[in-house]
Order: sequence, then C-alpha cells, then structure tokens
Amino acid sequence: MQAVILAAGMGKRLKELTRDNTKCMVKVNGVTLIERMLDQIDRHHFSQIVIVVGYQAENLMDFVGSLDVKTPIRFIQNPIYDKTNNIYSLYLASEWLCKEDTVLFESDLIFDDSVLDTLLDDPRDTLALAAKYEPWMDGTCLKLDKQDAILDFVSKKTFRFDETQQYYKTVNIYKFSKDFSQNCYVPFLAAYQSAIGTNEYYEQVLRVITMLDSPQIQAKRLENQKWYEIDDIQDLDIAESLFNVSAEEMYDKMMSRYGGFWRYPKLVDFCYLVNPFFPPAKMLDEMRAGMDELVTQYPSGMRVNALLAAKMFNVRSKNIVVGNGAAELIKSLLSQMKGSTGFIRPTFEEYPNRYNTENSVYFVPANADFSYTANDLITYFDASLIENLVVINPDNPSGNYMPKKDILKLMEWSRQKGIRLIVDESFADFADEEAATVLEQDLLVANPHVYVVKSISKCYGVPGVRLGVLASGDAQMIQSVKRDVAIWNINSFGEFFLQIIGKYQGEYKRSLQLLREERKYLAQALSAIDGIRVIPSQANYLMVEFEESKNLRKLLSDLLYHHWILAKDLTAKTNGKHYVRFAIRNRMDNDALIQSLKKELNIQ
Repeated sequence: MQAVILAAGMGKRLKELTRDNTKCMVKVNGVTLIERMLDQIDRHHFSQIVIVVGYQAENLMDFVGSLDVKTPIRFIQNPIYDKTNNIYSLYLASEWLCKEDTVLFESDLIFDDSVLDTLLDDPRDTLALAAKYEPWMDGTCLKLDKQDAILDFVSKKTFRFDETQQYYKTVNIYKFSKDFSQNCYVPFLAAYQSAIGTNEYYEQVLRVITMLDSPQIQAKRLENQKWYEIDDIQDLDIAESLFNVSAEEMYDKMMSRYGGFWRYPKLVDFCYLVNPFFPPAKMLDEMRAGMDELVTQYPSGMRVNALLAAKMFNVRSKNIVVGNGAAELIKSLLSQMKGSTGFIRPTFEEYPNRYNTENSVYFVPANADFSYTANDLITYFDASLIENLVVINPDNPSGNYMPKKDILKLMEWSRQKGIRLIVDESFADFADEEAATVLEQDLLVANPHVYVVKSISKCYGVPGVRLGVLASGDAQMIQSVKRDVAIWNINSFGEFFLQIIGKYQGEYKRSLQLLREERKYLAQALSAIDGIRVIPSQANYLMVEFEESKNLRKLLSDLLYHHWILAKDLTAKTNGKHYVRFAIRNRMDNDALIQSLKKELNIQ
C-alpha cells in the first residue's frame, strides 16, 4: 500500500504564515504538519509516498528531503496550482493510483495515530473517513445509512443547515483499492475533469460514483479520535491546544481560552458556571423563530433595555442597568468607586482585578471551608477605614452562603458606617432558601448605598447571550453607569431574551429545583471517594478539597487529556492548597465525572 499526499495549494487563509511556505509547513507547537504526517505514514511501512507539490514546491521538497523518512518519496509537480483545484492535483497522480492500493491524504490535516490505525485496521478496501458534523466545520459532508453506505456527498451548494444532524464531515483521508482506482475512480476522474474543468474538487467525482448501483466506496466513522483540518489561524490555535502537547500543557492552553468550548464537541465543561437545566427547548425554539429579525435589525438602546430588565426584576427602570454580562457592569461600577475597598478571598477575581491593589483590604476566613457569616465580616471590617465592601453571595468558589437576614444585617451596618455595599447575587437563585434576593425595589430605595449585581448568563444558563444587571437605589450612579457603557451594549438576542423570559418563569423555578437535587447528588457521590472532602455549597458548583498527597495538577490535566473533563484548579486562589471547583451538570455528566475521577485515582 502507498500513500498519496496532496500538497500543492497556497493556503491563502493562513495569510502571512503561508507567504513563504506551503500550508503543510505551518507548525503546530513547533512541528510542521508535513513532518508529523510523514512520520505517521513512515511508521506503517508504506511502499512509497507520492506528494503532489505546487506552491513553494522547491521549499517543500528541500524540507522533506531533510527529514529522516525511511519510506521512498516521489514528487509530482503541479505547475498550474494557482489556476486549478485539488481535482487536477489528484489527476496528476492517477497513474500511481492505478498501480496499488492507496491511502489519500490532504496535507492540511493533523490527527492522532489512532485515526490512521482505524482506517488501516478496517478490512474494507475502499473507505472515506468521516466524523460527525460540528457547527464550525467547512467543506464536503456526507449522508450515511446505518450500514455506512454513502447516500450523498453534500457540497457547499447543496448544504442545508436544517439537515446538519444527518451530516458527517469528510476527514479528507481515503483508502482506495487498486481495483477501485483502475476501474472506477480514475476513469471517472478523467472524464469529469475533461467535461467540467480543472478548477473543481475530487470529492465531486466521488459524489457521482455514489449514485451508481454499486458505488464500492463506504464510510468509516470516527468516534473519539482527534483530528483537525487547518484552514485559518483560528484552526491553528485550536490545533495547538490538542496536538504535540503534554496533558498539563493541554490543560493550560484550554484554561487560557476562557470559553469557546463549543469548538471541542467532546469536552464536558465542569469549569464555567451556568444553569444546566435552563433554558427549555421551547424557549430556544422561540428564539430561533425570530432569528432573521434579530440578526438583521438593530437592538434597542439602553433606555428600552432598562425597561425590560425593570419588568423582569420588578424594579424601576431608573434603578437598573443592563450589561453585556455582569463583567461589563463590574468594570464600570468599580471604576467609579473611590477609596479603600474590602474583598473576601478566595473570590471571583473580576472584582479585585478591577480595583487598585493599594486600596484593597482582604478578609480570608480562617477555616478549611472558607466559610463566614455577617458577624465575621462586621468584626473584621468594623475597625477598617473601608469605603466600599464587595460581598458575593453565594461566594465563588467556596459556595459559602449568608441567608437574607445576614445580608440585611450587613446592609444596616454598612449604612451606619457610611460604606457602599456591593452584593453580587449571581448564584443566589440556586440557594435552598426561597426569596433569597435583595434585588427588591423597596429595599433598594431604602438603602441607596447598596448595589446589587446579578449575572443572568449564569443563573439562566445563557452565557452566550451575555446578560447581567446592576440595580441600586442610587439612581445617580445607575445613570452614570448607563452613560459609561455603550448605548447598544447588548445585542438583539439579549434584548429578545429579556422580552420573553416572563413566559418561562415556571420552567425556571423547576430548573432551580433540579439543580438543587443534582447538587446534593454530586456532593454525596464526591464525598464517597476516599481523599476528597466536599465543602457545603448553596451555589451551582462545589468546592472540593483533595488530600495533600494527590498531584492535583496532574489529576486535572489527566481528566482533560483522557476523559475530556475540564475543571477549575483553585491552587492559585487558595495559597497552594489542594482545592478544585466542579460545576453542577446533569446526571449523565456528573456520573461521568465520578467514574473518571475514580479511574484516575485508581479507585475501584
């Protein structure tokens, strides 16, 4: 069996990275695509490797010649690479296709060894590798039946987004038998190119072949094997988090992304904190139904969105401002605060990071649960000359919760002391206590020194919509924040969410109850594992302490590398102590976490 690699293209979408090099010479974490691919092929002892070159051909041939590849390599030049597409490059290699069985590769791919093993181990002699379609994928797709027969090659022209659940993306690695090439593919390739032209794609020929009564080619579905097609710099960035990295490097790269994990379909995110049981399917359907208008029309300005938020939380519009997530409002509010500010640590770092360290005073609970009460805070800060105090309730990451009476006590104390009190209750809805919020019109008006922040993204499970609110009886400060942020600071999807959320409050309350039940379940399951201590939490996450003997960094890295589970390492927040935060997810995901932890901890 031989290998054929198509490497004539220019890779224009990679811009300056392919100005002086062909696409397959782009490096992923220091290793070029072609070097990695040739090494993988070389280890399978192919009879030869045929590489079709074009753009920067001399550079590529010189580079390949410098590599320690044992398999014989033959080059074919495509002199009109800039005027043709891959159908012509493959046609140039058609003589070799007819001489023996072939594995065909496109050169802009990076993949695990298991991908090639999967193809070669399959006894069927003519196959197209395929993977389940994901939203960011581009290029030719397939429709398959239950027996892996290819029903259709779906081109860009025939692609339908309402059918994507049926689609598989071609991985652009194929296995062709000698007989298939001789008697079917190459004759069709020549005829198609002669009739249609050289600026086409070889997959179109395969599409024609699948229309025959006995098409001979079938699909081979990939499951959990890693692969990526690199067309642009974002693809390259994704690939660098997946390939040529250790487990710990992969963890660091993934954490540095701060989201966007929909580009990793196998990833189970226990790191970022959302409500896994909301929004309901009907609400998403309603948002989809308004997609055309929401995309093509401007959202309303700040004044109108404040009216919607006021309706949602039953306050006056002059007392509330909507943000592009709570983070936008935190930044604006703290930039307008003056003087010394009290913070509780460990905490959500967005608050202290937005404030001058020299004017920050920190309270760290002196217990292993990082728990505290209103009296603890009053005792600690009473003698301090702070002008502002930030309280997150429940706190993040500890999940420590102060009941409403404690918050009211802090409100009264801070009023007497002349201290502005910022209460972040982004996770308060998840607490067992009903009506835990202090986001109430009468309370706000009576306590204009209090500022309530709430992340709608987190509690309502819509982080992609980016919504948060800030409410206060200090109408002057609210107006100042409104002037500080952009007039169109939220998009039409956020506005529409605020408009329709009232219809789904029943479903929202049910989602909170499901969350509370799942929190109890996960806490019990984690506590049953030797070496793990779960800290009581009233939020949608659990802070967990591991025994000092555990290599926590290795454990979290291996959870990601081997099981696609991502969790938050709290080492930096807890002065090097062994704490992790796990978000609450649905039962299937939570059970997967428990089983994966047991496996990595060698617990039966």
